Amino acid sequence: MSAPDPLDPLNPPAVRRGSPMRPLPRLIFASRWLQLPLYLGLIIAQGVYVVHFLVELLHLVEAAFGNQTALEALVNSIGYKPDVPVTSLNETVIMLVVLALIDVVMISNLLIMVIVGGYETFVSRMDLDGHRDQPEWLSHVNASVLKVKLGLSIIGISSIHLLKTFINADNYTDRVLIAQTAIHIAFLLSAIAIAYTDKLMSSTPNGKSH
Repeated sequence: MSAPDPLDPLNPPAVRRGSPMRPLPRLIFASRWLQLPLYLGLIIAQGVYVVHFLVELLHLVEAAFGNQTALEALVNSIGYKPDVPVTSLNETVIMLVVLALIDVVMISNLLIMVIVGGYETFVSRMDLDGHRDQPEWLSHVNASVLKVKLGLSIIGISSIHLLKTFINADNYTDRVLIAQTAIHIAFLLSAIAIAYTDKLMSSTPNGKSH
């Protein structure tokens, strides 16, 4: 029987499986585990954000019940500097605090996306197929999808920061307002460029995906 033709797509040669890797490729491949401490560090950072969120939420609840110390802590944390001292929780303070909490949540989502998606993409599979708690986006994540999702998350975070700045615009100079707006537009254009580049790379000339 003749040997299979390597150029024949209907009769490809058998692929050797389970062959041991040479030392250098094995070392290079194992170097991906050097990223593990980085992801563990991000998990710790996630915990810090959770503590910060709970502290801010506790201050908000206490301020709603008239606690002046908690109210002062909130006003200082959001950088709100009104013309008259704030003696009670008002709509502006509540809005700025809620936006700050949303900001923490969005950054936390970004961390989860980087930790889980990055580990799954660059370090090792997590074998979550069929798991009832598997995130929907993780089922089709790859480096390109992760970049687009991270870009969109950064735009969302930037939008929250920009909204907080405009609500508290009296405490910022025009230069700061213009700079933050320009940075937000730069993030937006970058995300569009990344998404468009990914679309070009994942499509054939006939418009079909690989």
